[in-house]
Amino acid sequence: MFRRSLLLILVLVLLAALPVAAQETTIRYFTFSAAPDHLEDLDTIIAAFEEANPGINVEVETAPFADYFTLLQAGVASGDAPDVFELNYENFVTYAANGALLDLSGKVSADAPFYPRALEAFQYDGAQMALPATFSTVLLFYNADLFDQAGVSYPTTEWTWADAIEAAKKIRALGEDTWGLFSPVQFWEFYKKAAQNGECSFFNAEMTESTINSPACVSTLETMVSFQTDGIMPTAAELSGVSDSELFLSGKVGMLVTGIWMFGAFKDAPFNWDVQIEPMINQHAHHFFANGVAVSATTQNAEAAIAWAEFMASSETAATVRVNSAWELPALDKPEYFAAYLEQTPPANRAAVFMALESPVTPPVIERQNEMQDAVNALLTQVVDGELTAQEALDQAKTQLDALLK
Repeated sequence: MFRRSLLLILVLVLLAALPVAAQETTIRYFTFSAAPDHLEDLDTIIAAFEEANPGINVEVETAPFADYFTLLQAGVASGDAPDVFELNYENFVTYAANGALLDLSGKVSADAPFYPRALEAFQYDGAQMALPATFSTVLLFYNADLFDQAGVSYPTTEWTWADAIEAAKKIRALGEDTWGLFSPVQFWEFYKKAAQNGECSFFNAEMTESTINSPACVSTLETMVSFQTDGIMPTAAELSGVSDSELFLSGKVGMLVTGIWMFGAFKDAPFNWDVQIEPMINQHAHHFFANGVAVSATTQNAEAAIAWAEFMASSETAATVRVNSAWELPALDKPEYFAAYLEQTPPANRAAVFMALESPVTPPVIERQNEMQDAVNALLTQVVDGELTAQEALDQAKTQLDALLK
């Protein structure tokens, strides 16, 4: 009996000494920005994460932006949401308000080097409901050759839109097929130029009423529309289906307001070009577009999901891969990560990308975000087409936005 007991003890000791296979955890990550151009870059980040976190596997799911939020919403509604998913800032509030996101407050490393304004953008009701992963800004791109031909000095950091209009008129005078400026009249440009006005906002501080029809907002919209009525910016009919980027690449427009994501597309333009921060009305204000990573409130693998979200958003590996591959810019306050980016040309003035961060403005957001954007865009189109005055359009916009707030 004693021998049997001793043998059993020895067997148990030996079994305890054997290595135990680590429990494998698989988390699903849903993204729109990786496909189709950056899947290999994402694989590089995942490989580094999985090496640092044995036992956690990341399974990637992708969808084009046009379909992404329809599929994400269906997953959330059915209880089959991915563990971690990408969210742009404009849709963040809707998901946070509907309880779809896990509160990350206190669950992320305190020394994660996030750009403070970016981290703040993904807070809701005082809680950190997602982590900022990337940012983009919008700048004034200019054709230096056209400026030289027109005898106009290049844009400076102190330019107002009045300065830009004067330069645009001189460039327009170079020929019938040459335009001075292109800055679209739509929701995204309107809220940004409203911030440049400094006296125009879409809502009151309490977010209980729209103020989009204030005199300052009306004058801002009138300024935007004047680019076309003054003849320095082509109408849709004059563009004849040519996009604004194609117009710039053809060398037929002096200035274009667009995002830094166009650096690669314009790299081989057959003329000299550069960028500058945007002109102002009363003050500087620049788009701050951001994509974040959020963890589903229903995830069964919260610890692993949070670890992946933080790695994807703030690790040096992810930052380096993004910068080197031109896959957006990490929203991190680490200048050394961007040294290689600043050395690339064109444009020569890449420092303007970060100068724009000194005066960021995020889009106005409400729970019924897409309805607001569609309503404002439809009314702005009517102003451009001459069917409504700026005042009439914004009076109607106030009525519609007040209804969406209820």
